[in-house]
Amino acid sequence: MPPGRALQPVLKMKVDELFLRWLSEAATQRALLDGLRRLRRGGPGGALEPGPRPRPQPRPRRPPGRAPAAPAAPAAPRPVSRRRLGPGGRGGAPGRDPRPPGGTAAATRGHSSPEPRAAVAGPSSAVSPSVRPSVRPRHVTGPMALAPRPRPDPGPDPDLRRELAALARGCDLVLPSRFRTRLRALQVQARKEPPPPARGPSVPAFHFPRGRPAEAGSVDAAIARVERAFAGLPHERAAAGDMGRVAKACGCPLYWKGPLFYGAGGERTGSVSVHKFVAMWRKVLQSCHDDAARFVQLLGSPGRGYLEPEDFVPLVQDVVDTHPGLAFLKDASEFHSRYITTVIQRIFYTVNRSWSGRITCAELRKSTFLQNVALLEQEADINQLTEFFSYEHFYVIYCKFWELDTDHDLLIDAADLARHGDHAISTRMVERIFSGAVTRGRRVQKDGKLSYADFVWFLISEEDKRSPTSIEYWFRCMDLDGDGALSMFELEYFYEEQRRRLDSLAIEALPFRDCLCQMLDLVQPSCPGKITLRDLKRCKMANVFFDTFFNIEKYLDHEQKEQAALLRDSDDGPELSDWDKYAAEEYDLLVAEELAGGPWEDG
Repeated sequence: MPPGRALQPVLKMKVDELFLRWLSEAATQRALLDGLRRLRRGGPGGALEPGPRPRPQPRPRRPPGRAPAAPAAPAAPRPVSRRRLGPGGRGGAPGRDPRPPGGTAAATRGHSSPEPRAAVAGPSSAVSPSVRPSVRPRHVTGPMALAPRPRPDPGPDPDLRRELAALARGCDLVLPSRFRTRLRALQVQARKEPPPPARGPSVPAFHFPRGRPAEAGSVDAAIARVERAFAGLPHERAAAGDMGRVAKACGCPLYWKGPLFYGAGGERTGSVSVHKFVAMWRKVLQSCHDDAARFVQLLGSPGRGYLEPEDFVPLVQDVVDTHPGLAFLKDASEFHSRYITTVIQRIFYTVNRSWSGRITCAELRKSTFLQNVALLEQEADINQLTEFFSYEHFYVIYCKFWELDTDHDLLIDAADLARHGDHAISTRMVERIFSGAVTRGRRVQKDGKLSYADFVWFLISEEDKRSPTSIEYWFRCMDLDGDGALSMFELEYFYEEQRRRLDSLAIEALPFRDCLCQMLDLVQPSCPGKITLRDLKRCKMANVFFDTFFNIEKYLDHEQKEQAALLRDSDDGPELSDWDKYAAEEYDLLVAEELAGGPWEDG
């Protein structure tokens, strides 16, 4: 491994395990013991501690040509007084050899062996009895005198461990028990700390979930403009009616005044101080760098990166209260909540492409909602904003729901929904709508009731089957097993009821096999034998496909038209959608009925 390169976590753990095993062996502990003794005495490779170094014994010279003399008989060991042991209590005084004088050259060589004896350890050493012989070994003559006698392996000895610990006191040595504790601490720390980034070519940042950061000085300039706007207000406090000026100072569209007032906490106190608003807006500018991220930050809850339906209430309520195109609605406060519900559901129908009930910054950027909010300031006629805010579209949706809701509790059941369009939708499709395939919450499955918010989705999907959300809506209903594809069995299940209803009207219906061939030629699926959602979105005549299986009135209308007329209608472009055509026609009919039969009142 090249020097300086960090070990991988698994390899480092294995190295630590091998080191621990090596350190626990008796031979390793003996080697460490000898090395520590040498360090204490200032032997080779170690530092010299304070105090005189023991003087080496002179080695007698053997005359040439003379055989070595036999060693003298060893003298019996004699007790050594504490005074001769020195201050450590174990060895003699520094520079003195406690062994008896005399001995031959062989004995002298034995005494000057590289292996030190325990009797010459430093003052602070504690020699274990297991490694210190009580009687001097007997020396032999002849060739065997040159070879040292092997020492027996004492094995793991507690005294040896204690002596090693005593010698290691004050040295940078980790014993096995401490090593385990330190190893566990290092492993926990390694799990908490992220691995160091790999060195490589620096790639500039390209993903900005909250927008691309602007220049450093732009935040201070924006805050200065806001402070100047507050300086012209009484007591430097802004009420709800003053937020238009503040929104312009922030560089936002006019109808961001509601989210700005709400984001600064003005709904709790009725006004916002300059200090509180500046603190809020500085935080928004520093963390959010485009309109979508700032809009979510203002209306969403703290720490949440998405918007739920109730988060849009302050924005739409401000539109109802201040837009000139809705001035006539100020006195009819009972319709405020229903208009707000309609607008919010249309926002989620168009923007929330994930069907999660939560609009994210990415979905907001891909939609045209923020552009429509900016157009509210420029367009005095709110009915021209047909995508979200049109009052005429709200009027059509609510009147259609009111006709079906006979008890006027803002809930309809399956029998009420079946009456829509003069019973045009098949019973099996109505059952699928109430099964929870395209509705949120458990009220539909539990109580068998459809709320007004769910009816908004149903009506737009029914009248415009070529929009992406509408195709997904009806595909979910027809996909009985939820496998993401429409099989021939599922198509036959819905067409069977259509064929019976045509027979009851004395209209000859095509056999299912012939109808299936026509639909496959119309859709041209990529995989034979099944139709996927992608196939229907790629097909320009998805409305004809869906009406063939569950809407008998529109199916008959398509049959009377020529194929060229259907293709021409599908190529009209996005200028006027099927929903816009339907809403305009129905609004004219409802206004004519109201003028002819008296004013239409709530309840």
